[in-house]
Amino acid sequence: MLPPGPRLPSAVQTAWFMRDAPGMLESFQRKYGPIFTVRYTGFAPEVYVTTGELAEQVYRTDQGGGRAGEARRDFLEHMVGAHSVLTLDGDPWWQHRKLLNPPLRAKQVAGYRDDIAAIAAEKIATWPLDRPFALRERMQDITLEIIIRLIFGIQDSGRIGRLRALLPDLIETGGSMPVVMLPDKLRRLPYGPHARFARLRTEVDAILFDEIRRRRAAPGGTDVLGRLLDTDLADQEIRDELITMLVAGHETTATGLAWAFERLLRMPEVLERLPDDEAYLDAVVKEVLRIRPVVYEAPRLLDAPLELGGYEIPAGWYAGPYIPLVHRDPAAFAEPDEFRPERFLDDPQNRAQNRAQNRAWMPFGGGRRFCVGAQLALLEMRIIIREVLHRLELTAPDQAPEARRLKNVTLAPAKLTRVTARARTPARTR
Repeated sequence: MLPPGPRLPSAVQTAWFMRDAPGMLESFQRKYGPIFTVRYTGFAPEVYVTTGELAEQVYRTDQGGGRAGEARRDFLEHMVGAHSVLTLDGDPWWQHRKLLNPPLRAKQVAGYRDDIAAIAAEKIATWPLDRPFALRERMQDITLEIIIRLIFGIQDSGRIGRLRALLPDLIETGGSMPVVMLPDKLRRLPYGPHARFARLRTEVDAILFDEIRRRRAAPGGTDVLGRLLDTDLADQEIRDELITMLVAGHETTATGLAWAFERLLRMPEVLERLPDDEAYLDAVVKEVLRIRPVVYEAPRLLDAPLELGGYEIPAGWYAGPYIPLVHRDPAAFAEPDEFRPERFLDDPQNRAQNRAQNRAWMPFGGGRRFCVGAQLALLEMRIIIREVLHRLELTAPDQAPEARRLKNVTLAPAKLTRVTARARTPARTR
């Protein structure tokens, strides 16, 4: 028996998803329960699950029966390439993952702490005062600079300036629905959004390949590129993984930071404990990513039938968690609609609940395909939040919560987190 789902034509479901993905999927959950089928034009049916227990069963297919790389290929390969940990499966994926793990472990990325703080301070000093602006765009400036300097390791000011101009446009164009959903035969046309994306990609690639060649001639460095050059990866493979870290760590981390302030500026009792309580700050970041996850799904393409929630999902279908609803699973998170960072402060008296919520907390995906850059993203969020709060007092011009909207492949604040900044006086600086 197949999971239930709407009888609407796939074109209608696709249009609804593009207009209001959260509203559509939440309405299906209310109607059909924790497992349901959606059909998008041009793709195999997709089964969404909305509890931690069901999500864990889907992630077990990473051991055999499901392919996370192929599930993403149609949407990401044009951007990240064929040699990315996001699009590879099997042994090739595992070989790349083993090479990426060392430079992105928590102990290694901790060495970037002072550099991240310096980059954040440099950018925050340029923010406008006493007038509203979109915080997410400013956060993107910071996370992009971190990637260019600490991941790519580029020092030349001319190249840095060129990449600052090109990379946001590359991500925006390459992640737009007209490009992502465009049939292959239309992607070859010499005009339109995909043609523009192809031109941007060519220009970015020229800079990256030249940087790779230059660095091979003068090896060393603590940046991620320098460490990848010590492996046996070919130039094209390194390029693909550099772009992967850009796609996975630029817009997503910036959006997570935007959501953090969208929530905090409406919760003065939480804001009051920040930024100097390190454990509480870490809990706040995790709670932000729970209640406002940036990435909304982590599908697998099934190459064998899957028994799931009393149904049998056929091979060739997609299955995956809808992460915002998994994060509101009451079996894992007590009072799931409440913003409560305390739930992520270790409670020795409630180990079972801790384990349940740890399994259901998946802003970076789950299973073997858990995001390799998760520790860097969490470190960035903690440092940047602290730097902002030490330097500025932010207020929300409108206290109404910002809605979620689909922005490229992320769920972003509808108004991109509108804030007004005021310089923090020495007497009020912590």
